[in-house]
Amino acid sequence: MTNVAVISLGCDKNRIDTEHMLYSLSRGGYSICDVQDADVIIINTCAFISSARQESIDVILSCAELKKTGRLKKLIVTGCLPQKHEKELSGLIPEVDAFLGAFEYGRLIDVIEGRLGEKAEDDFETAENGKRMLTTYPHTAYIKIAEGCDNHCTFCTIPSIRGKYRSRKTEDIVKEARSLVSDGVEEIILVAQDVTRYGEDRGENKLIELLSALETLPVKYIRLLYCYPERVTDELIDKIASSDKIASYIDIPVQHVSDPVLKLMNRRTTGEKIGELVDKLHSRGIVVRTTLMVGFPGESEDDFNKLVAFVEKHSPEYAGVFAYSKEDGTAAARLPGHIKKSDKLKRVKRLGKACAESTARYNASLVGKMIDVLYEDADFEKNLFVGRAPTQSPDVDGRVMFTARSADVGRIYKVKIDSCDEYDLYGHAVSCTEGDSSADEFTE
Repeated sequence: MTNVAVISLGCDKNRIDTEHMLYSLSRGGYSICDVQDADVIIINTCAFISSARQESIDVILSCAELKKTGRLKKLIVTGCLPQKHEKELSGLIPEVDAFLGAFEYGRLIDVIEGRLGEKAEDDFETAENGKRMLTTYPHTAYIKIAEGCDNHCTFCTIPSIRGKYRSRKTEDIVKEARSLVSDGVEEIILVAQDVTRYGEDRGENKLIELLSALETLPVKYIRLLYCYPERVTDELIDKIASSDKIASYIDIPVQHVSDPVLKLMNRRTTGEKIGELVDKLHSRGIVVRTTLMVGFPGESEDDFNKLVAFVEKHSPEYAGVFAYSKEDGTAAARLPGHIKKSDKLKRVKRLGKACAESTARYNASLVGKMIDVLYEDADFEKNLFVGRAPTQSPDVDGRVMFTARSADVGRIYKVKIDSCDEYDLYGHAVSCTEGDSSADEFTE
C-alpha cells in the first residue's frame, strides 16, 4: 500500500480543501501517514502574503530533501501557490513532480498514479459537496459557504487566486452540516472570504436564511468568521444576539480606521462607522475579533495613532495585527509612500501591545463568573483540562484551563473562572451542562 502524507498550510479554508483530499486518498486505497514514512507527500500551500509564500517554499524544499535521504518517491504541491505561480515554480523547484491549482483536487489520485491528464475546470460546488476527513477535534468542523471574493481590497491577491465570489446552495450547506452533526460535531464554524456576502451572487443575501436553517439542527454552536464590517447589518446582529445556538462572537476584519487609509484600501466604510459597529456589537453582548493592518502605503503617524486609539477606546476582545505586505499585481503595490520594514515592525509591536492589553482587560472581566466551556484537550505540564468558551475560536483566541476530577472531550462544562493571564482563563468545573451531576463530581 502506498503511504501518503499531507501537509496543510494557511487558513481554515485551506484546511477544508485538505480534508477533502484526505478523504479521497483514504477511499482510494492509500494509507495516510507521517512525513518520514511517506512514499508521496502532498503540500497544500498558501500564497496570501510574502511570509505565507516563504513558509510554503521552505516546506517544499525541506520535503524535497527527503527524495535524497528517505523513501519519498513523489512530491506534489497544491493550492494557492501553484494557482498563482506555477510557471515560475516549475523551473525553480524541479524536485516537485506535479503542481495542482486551488481547484484541481479531483486530479490528485490520477497525478499520484502518473496520469497527468488535462487541467480541471473550477468546479467549486461539486468539490465542496464531497465528503471530508476532519483534521479538527471530532466535535468541531469548518464549513466553507462560498469561494472567492468580489471586494477587491487594493492590498489583496485573493480575487486573482480564488476568483469571483461564488456561494454554495443553502440546501447543500445544510445537508453537509446535518451529516457532520450526525457524526458527532458539536460546533460548526462558517467560513468564506466574506461570509456576510453569502447568496448575493445568486440574487440576494441569504445569510440570515442560512443561519435559520442551521439553527434547526441539533448542534451546540454556530460560529461566524470573516464578516466584513460594512456588511454587518442590524438584522444580523439581532440574529446573533437572540440565538441560543449562534455563538455571541463575530470576526470582522476591519484592517484600519483612518479614513484616508480605508479609502486607499478600497474599503467601503469609515473609522467612525467601525467604532459605532463595535460598540453596537458590545451592547448586544457579542465578542469581537478583528484584524488590523499597519504600514499600508502612505500610512502617517497620525493614521497609525488612530488605530491605537481605536483599540484603546473600543476594546475589541481579540485582534490579530500584521504588517502590510507588498503583493505584485495589486493596486496597493503601485501606490507611493511605501513604509520601511523596520518602521512597520515597530508599529506592529506597539499596536500588538495595545491589543494584548485589551484582551487582558476582557479576561479580567470574566474572573468570578461562570461560563460554558467545550472541553477539548489536556495540558499535562500544568495538569489542567483545556477547552474553549463560545467566545473563543479554535487556534486564534485564548483558551480556558480548568480543574476537574474527569472530563469527556466534546462535552460542555460549567466552569467558574478564578484567574486569568494575558491570553488564557483559569477556573474549576462546577457541573456538566449535559447532565444533573453535582459539583462534587467535577471539582477537586
